[in-house]
Amino acid sequence: MVKKVGILTAGGDCPGLNAVIRGAVKTALYNGVEVYGFLEGYQGLLKNNYIKLGLNEVSGIIHKGGTILKSNNGTNCFAVPEVNEKGEKVFVDKSEEVAEMLKKDGFDCLIVVGGDGSLKSGRDFMLRGVNVIGVPKTIDNDVPFTDVTFGYNTAVDVATEAIDRLRTTAESHGRIMVLEVMGRYAGWIALSAAIAGGADNCLIPEIPYDLNKVIEKINKRSETGRNYSIIVVAEGAKPKEGSISIREVEGNAENAGLDSVKLGGAGEYVAKQIEKLTGLTTRSTTLGYIQRGGNTCAYDRILSTKFGSYAMQLCIEEKFGRMVTVLNGKLQSISLNEVAGTNTTIGAKSSNLKLVDLNGDLVQTARRIGICLGD
Repeated sequence: MVKKVGILTAGGDCPGLNAVIRGAVKTALYNGVEVYGFLEGYQGLLKNNYIKLGLNEVSGIIHKGGTILKSNNGTNCFAVPEVNEKGEKVFVDKSEEVAEMLKKDGFDCLIVVGGDGSLKSGRDFMLRGVNVIGVPKTIDNDVPFTDVTFGYNTAVDVATEAIDRLRTTAESHGRIMVLEVMGRYAGWIALSAAIAGGADNCLIPEIPYDLNKVIEKINKRSETGRNYSIIVVAEGAKPKEGSISIREVEGNAENAGLDSVKLGGAGEYVAKQIEKLTGLTTRSTTLGYIQRGGNTCAYDRILSTKFGSYAMQLCIEEKFGRMVTVLNGKLQSISLNEVAGTNTTIGAKSSNLKLVDLNGDLVQTARRIGICLGD
């Protein structure tokens, strides 16, 4: 019987993480299971640093953003940086040691709450003999095999409110306002917010854009007396003849299976080009981490609680090696092996992503109501 379960929150913070923890803990306690939280994601797992979680620890956290367990997106237990005797930086696989520590401390199961790469590491620990349950997490909504991830709807709410606020300034001054939102490889947030906020143009990673098309849309609006426009740009959007906007590359973390490329500047680039080509006053706003912080919306609180509670139920029923998911509106689970897909190399970051379906409802709706997607 399962008596002791660990839980960790890995990767970037996300609205709903605390609700997941709360749902898991309350379900566990009502079934006589002890729960411990590893601090700072996989860093806590590597250092064997955890705390006991009870009703007091999860009381009053359902609405709060962030995570009471803290998080870390810079640790890969399968490739830990060390300096060898020659003074060279090398990457060492510590996963076997971590797996042994978990067994020694009596953990019957580990719940991993994370995105694409974190879930891949969870699957890899499963291959090391650890019982793992995964919970998909990302505001980008790009984890495959689930209709939606928690945090996404909160991020869309924040981005939509930003559009509403930018619109009044755009109308008052007759300006072009560009809003850059998160969306590294997938444009779910940008497209949903553009529809909800009534934007005129939306540029997403899945559709390399032609800036002339955007300008055509701006000019058509001006011809009808609407001398302002709202343009939503995902951070990973790129022009047809160009590349994504990279802010910096941090060290050589890529060798450790971590994504070291930091994006930024897509919105500013679009704004400068429009102003240069049209002479129209154009301003850019980047939401950045604002989309990930603050209180969690009601939808995400409910979804997160479902995910956390069901993840613990899978632990109790000893249905290991699964990821909780919502498919066709139904709460269920799928194999972590299926989530990892063809990426079978242990310790390597995952590359499975759920991109915006160009033939799906969101894209087709945007086109029907006249939102220019830059193509």
